[in-house]
Amino acid sequence: MVTISLCMIVKNEEEVLARCLDSIKDAVDEIIIVDTGSTDRTKAIARKYTEKIYDFEWINDFSAARNEAFSKATKAYQLWLDADDIVPPASVKQLQALKMILNPSVDVVTMKYVTHFDDNGNPILKFARERLLKRENNFKWVDPVHEYIPMAGNIQNTEIEIHHKKIKQDEPSYRNLNIYNELIKKGMPLTPRQQYYFGRELKDHGQWIKAAYYFEKFLDGEKGWVEDNISTCLSLAICYNIMGDKDKVLPILMRSFSYDTPRAEICSEIGYYYKHQQNYAQALKWFQLATGLERPDTNGFILLDYWGYIPNIECCVCCCHLKAFALAKEYNERAAAFKPDSVAVKTNREYLKSLETIVA
Repeated sequence: MVTISLCMIVKNEEEVLARCLDSIKDAVDEIIIVDTGSTDRTKAIARKYTEKIYDFEWINDFSAARNEAFSKATKAYQLWLDADDIVPPASVKQLQALKMILNPSVDVVTMKYVTHFDDNGNPILKFARERLLKRENNFKWVDPVHEYIPMAGNIQNTEIEIHHKKIKQDEPSYRNLNIYNELIKKGMPLTPRQQYYFGRELKDHGQWIKAAYYFEKFLDGEKGWVEDNISTCLSLAICYNIMGDKDKVLPILMRSFSYDTPRAEICSEIGYYYKHQQNYAQALKWFQLATGLERPDTNGFILLDYWGYIPNIECCVCCCHLKAFALAKEYNERAAAFKPDSVAVKTNREYLKSLETIVA
């Protein structure tokens, strides 16, 4: 059986730290906590779970802090979590089972990171992250923000899930933006990956023009990961729409097809493009295409609602506009299979039923 060191960096996490550690404590053999300047009860809470608590001066560099935490580990593998992460009971059992059978030749284990949920607690955004790493390989974190570990060696992908669940949904923090702006101020050129994530941060803060600039720069550099290229096409389309550059929307969405097979997110966005023009027949074709796509086995971002619920509900709407009510009802029930408690599904169902009453 392999052993695991949980390595965490924390700061002022008194509201969530116990929840996180309670969820994972039975699956790890050591807990390492690196505190970057807490002024609340974070360290007192951590002491209930481990004596291995270390102070580390915050230098606006997440990688530096995570590397410090990794340096304190003594077990065979290093596992990282954020304080507002939760490991669901099913995932704990999967991890415990994995410890029993994991071949020591495995260097990296990926797990699914679920970071966004709808109002009913259903996951809507999932992607794979490097999560369990062999300590003797001395893996290092890279990038001061949106940090990552360049994966190498024998990689094993799993369906084990880690859930990122904030207690408070505050306004987006400017911390990450400030770190990127400091890099630029110091004259440090952004890598392609940094351009991509800086663009995402700018977009999340409504800085559409600047976000579009960095997204375009990222794509034009032609050095990005395929999944990031596709994601950027979708983000650029959203930026162009908001900026009023409507003539750029369709070409950038079509460009995504040059990177890989069509994605439901992209096809649905093309559907919205035509729907906003009230060209419901054309929109329907793209939403229908999205409903029939097979979800790719990828480590990239997957907006789960687009792989089932959204295109079916939009097909229903388009069919209603086209007065194809029987087909609209069919698509609405397909959407219901993904989200039976959806307000849109229930509203559509009532509307279509009222039409039957009128006809009768």
